Amino acid sequence: MKTSEIRDMDADELVRKQAELKDQLFKLRFQHELGQLENFAKLSMIRRDIARIETILQEMRRKAKA
Repeated sequence: MKTSEIRDMDADELVRKQAELKDQLFKLRFQHELGQLENFAKLSMIRRDIARIETILQEMRRKAKA
């Protein structure tokens, strides 16, 4: 997911997307532990997307306070 796509979303959408990605990450970790995960790169991609969303949410909160 690109940063520009994330910035186009509002805060509610970002929170929902973040929860969805965290759920996906949990499922992928579980598959990894069971040895069923085929695409290991997906783990890092999802982690990065979650970090991007958290960063943009933090920026939104700072702007709201100012």
